[in-house]
Amino acid sequence: MKKALKEAQKAFDKDEVPVGAVVVCNEQIIARAHNLTETLNDVTAHAEMQAFTAATDYLGGKYLNECTLYVTLEPCTMCGGAAYWTHIGRIVYGTNDEKRGYSKHGLKILHPKTEIVSNVLKDECSSLLVQFFQKKR
Repeated sequence: MKKALKEAQKAFDKDEVPVGAVVVCNEQIIARAHNLTETLNDVTAHAEMQAFTAATDYLGGKYLNECTLYVTLEPCTMCGGAAYWTHIGRIVYGTNDEKRGYSKHGLKILHPKTEIVSNVLKDECSSLLVQFFQKKR
């Protein structure tokens, strides 16, 4: 999660919503990403989506069932849906997204075999988001 936080800081520094993600497979980071929605002018350029693309490219296949996604913020429904299609083995996230998190819609959005771990480094992940949005106001 500390590596995902470093990615979130990169997003913060680019004036992007500070969400970072890494994908780990066989104890090795195979993808690193952060939000790029402003930079790319693309509403789908969330950290998770960027990480999924990089990870599947690295592995040469579309399934990530042996991988873990570490992400600083609970995935939204779009990213949860993408996670479903990748068959990601596990998702570890930092802080809940009270407004747009996938859990608002129940676990049915994720693949039934996907393990979920939440609230990992929650305070650090939340702090960066709070700081970003306070700066915006």
